[in-house]
Amino acid sequence: MLRTHCLVSGLAVLGLACTASPPKPKVEHVIQPTMQWSDVASLELPAAGRRIAYGAGDLQFGELRLPPHGDAPWPVVLLIHGGCWLSDFDYRHVTNLAAVLVGEGYAVWTPEYRRVGDPGGGWPGTFTDVAAAADTLRDLARAYPLDLRRVVAVGHSAGGQLALWLAARAALPADSEIRGADPLPLAGVVSLAGITDMAAYSMGEPGSCNSAVEPLLGGTPDAVPGRYAEASPLALLPRSAPQWLVQGARDSIVPPASAATYVEAATAAGIPAQLVAVPQSGHFELVVPGSVAWPAVREAIAAAFRSSAAR
Repeated sequence: MLRTHCLVSGLAVLGLACTASPPKPKVEHVIQPTMQWSDVASLELPAAGRRIAYGAGDLQFGELRLPPHGDAPWPVVLLIHGGCWLSDFDYRHVTNLAAVLVGEGYAVWTPEYRRVGDPGGGWPGTFTDVAAAADTLRDLARAYPLDLRRVVAVGHSAGGQLALWLAARAALPADSEIRGADPLPLAGVVSLAGITDMAAYSMGEPGSCNSAVEPLLGGTPDAVPGRYAEASPLALLPRSAPQWLVQGARDSIVPPASAATYVEAATAAGIPAQLVAVPQSGHFELVVPGSVAWPAVREAIAAAFRSSAAR
């Protein structure tokens, strides 16, 4: 219905000089689609870093990138890729993030590791590889100017689970298959849509990374409860470094509520933990510099290093 506005006059009183205003245009709130795996996979890759082996296997290597400027020794980002712990997805899809972080003044160590579908992947190989890659930073620091007091693990999705796990593995029993002899202390963790509760995630909606949890750990939570207890970041609280959990609110692969639940539990356990919600982000924006999530990711990583410098 048109609304009428009448002039305050005799004619207006008679209803003879009224004008009708047009209806206000309807504002459409367009929701942009979130990024998909195909968007990440289609990105042009940067030049490779220094390829360095941390073990004898074909997949036991990493790429080391050193800043072109700044004062050494450099703070280190231990960048762990995701991909559902599956051999289908390798480390290369996070190398654009690695290259940009080097430009921010960080040394970046990006390990590859055996995954489900690779010989030796799953339990315990996936975990022992990531642990060995982290501990190899001690060897790298003898050859390159790396500041081992400032090592922050940054992981995406399944890599986020591994990053949070690395920060807590020192508390595992000494005879654990996956602990490692002398775990490298971390100054902080930035989990990018990380999987925090392995048992709960394994029972989520089918068709996502959750279907890889049982092959990774070699059984259901009822069949191998000890493995879930040793692998799940939530089960390993409260022994961890300060943490930032960056989570896209529109993530369809890792439920956003899981990050909030983890941060609440970590905070209650006395661990400095922050939830960084990105309202317009899905799952994959978190590893793409220049995306809607990049400012939040960049600031979370910077905050982790500021925190390490303050301690």
